[in-house]
Amino acid sequence: MTDTAASKQAQEQPEAQRSVRVVLLALMIAMLLAMLDNMIIGTAMPTIVGELGGLEHLSWVVTAYTLATAASTPIWGKLGDMYGRKGVFLTSIVIFLIGSALSGMAQDMGQLIAFRTVQGLGAGGLMVGVMAIIGDLIPPRERGKYQGMMAGVMALAMIGGPLVGGTITDHWGWRWSFYINLPLGAVALAMVTAVLHLPKKQRAKGTRIDFLGAALLTVGITAIVLVTTWGGTEYAWGSATIVGLAVAGVAALAAFLYVETRASDPIMPLHIFRSRNFTLMSLIGFITGFVMFGAVLYLPIFQQSVQGASATNSGLLLLPMLLSMMVVSLVVGRVTTSTGKYKIFPLAGGALMIVGLFLLSTMDTGTTRLVSGVYMALLGAGMGFLMQITMLVAQNSVEMKDMGVASSSTTLFRTLGSSFGVAIMGALFTSRVQDEMAAGGGSAVTERTAQLDAASLAKLPEALREAYQHAVAVGTHSAFLVGSAVAVIGFVLAFFVKEVALRGAGPAPAEQPAGDGSAKVAETV
Repeated sequence: MTDTAASKQAQEQPEAQRSVRVVLLALMIAMLLAMLDNMIIGTAMPTIVGELGGLEHLSWVVTAYTLATAASTPIWGKLGDMYGRKGVFLTSIVIFLIGSALSGMAQDMGQLIAFRTVQGLGAGGLMVGVMAIIGDLIPPRERGKYQGMMAGVMALAMIGGPLVGGTITDHWGWRWSFYINLPLGAVALAMVTAVLHLPKKQRAKGTRIDFLGAALLTVGITAIVLVTTWGGTEYAWGSATIVGLAVAGVAALAAFLYVETRASDPIMPLHIFRSRNFTLMSLIGFITGFVMFGAVLYLPIFQQSVQGASATNSGLLLLPMLLSMMVVSLVVGRVTTSTGKYKIFPLAGGALMIVGLFLLSTMDTGTTRLVSGVYMALLGAGMGFLMQITMLVAQNSVEMKDMGVASSSTTLFRTLGSSFGVAIMGALFTSRVQDEMAAGGGSAVTERTAQLDAASLAKLPEALREAYQHAVAVGTHSAFLVGSAVAVIGFVLAFFVKEVALRGAGPAPAEQPAGDGSAKVAETV
């Protein structure tokens, strides 16, 4: 009898593992949808403006999407905790696809911005849903195996996005940059509906959605993201608009914290921040986002302006960084699964980020692509140590009932970090380039922007072009030097991480609240 039960369990386990792989494939498609979108649209923007007009509102096509994604992220996480992951995740996919279809049918810039907002609302649920469902399905000890898959999706989006966007725009028209989401989303919907089976959650009697907390958090996040997006570009940093938004953002977030301490079922339970590891990983995630998106934005500018690389293949310029990030993330995941140890990885990641960013800050007009590629690979390795470990440890630091808000909070911190990174590194870059050009008598070249495309750069006289290339090298130096200083903070924070046994890793069932890995997989899939 016992032998029969053991034999049956042995037969069921490979089947359960195959089901998990199918679910993960669907989740990765959904994750790809959210990450690929902005990369594709960026390439299509000149064509969109040429057809729809509204050049003065161009930045809002991206800003509206980013704002909606950031503001909705915590709400999606909480809804998943309250009503169950599957239904909430499917809803976010449907909203994203509706926004994609409407964006493709937009007849003017105002409609496109409005429909991009709808798309962004759905995208917020996609990222959180993927992370939270993985947190439900797979114990933290086993989760490391799949880190490389998530890092690979990120690398694929960053490398393939511009190439796919350019190809689609040239051959099918810009509207297909949005329509391409529909078949991918339909596949993800069908696979998740058919294969993912999670226990249904019943909303406890007397609990209510924290609408006031959600509203205050939305206002606070929106104001902060607008400050980082508009500051130094649309408005001066000291302008009434930026100062007013900053004050409004801080006031809304302060009111949000007050409300959350008194809400019966808060949208973001503050007790999760009592866990030292969760708080530290949220902050390290913020710093990782700060560094990563600043690097992704300004490395191609340096390579195109100073090293003469083609803008058409801009995604390929980041290949050394993204490949090393993916490989290291895969290795880290395997080692974490095998040993259950992880504290060394945030320390190693922080150290490599500091070194990589500092080396990138030393680049000048004589730096070769090979040398800059090695520097990028070091930075990518540092981020590979951190990208998935931050989420894994954060999820391991909370109870299962808070998995959604933990995933959304960590994602939100990384998103806010990217906004601050782009804003601060961008402000330094622009300021230094313009100052250098002014000192060299070429201020007219950069009086509107510090970034010139390849066509504009080729039209400049040789002396002025060399002066601009030197200015870009100086601006890059300042931006990455600040990034290196910020990475030092992450390295220091990593020292305070406490190595707590990952759930699903201990030998004693009593220490595994969610059951062992194979039992949990077999039960939920």
